[in-house]
Amino acid sequence: MTGTTHPELAAAQACLRLLHTARAALSGPVTAQTAALLAVPIADADEALSRAGLAGNEAALLNRIYDLSPPAPVPGPTPSPEGSLR
Repeated sequence: MTGTTHPELAAAQACLRLLHTARAALSGPVTAQTAALLAVPIADADEALSRAGLAGNEAALLNRIYDLSPPAPVPGPTPSPEGSLR
């Protein structure tokens, strides 16, 4: 991670939990209980964003979330069927 502080990391993790919870809650029929399922993760994310100073700063937040993702593989030469590189 590049310069991510603990509060920023906690905020990014809270936002990812909210995203996963929202996806799960909205994948089926939306009921009156759907909002209740999202209330706690929304409050957690709001609080974590405020503590980290990221509330309203989506660009910085996305950078912190990207810091949580494994690096993308670097494309390289592919082996041919004979085992040599192309």
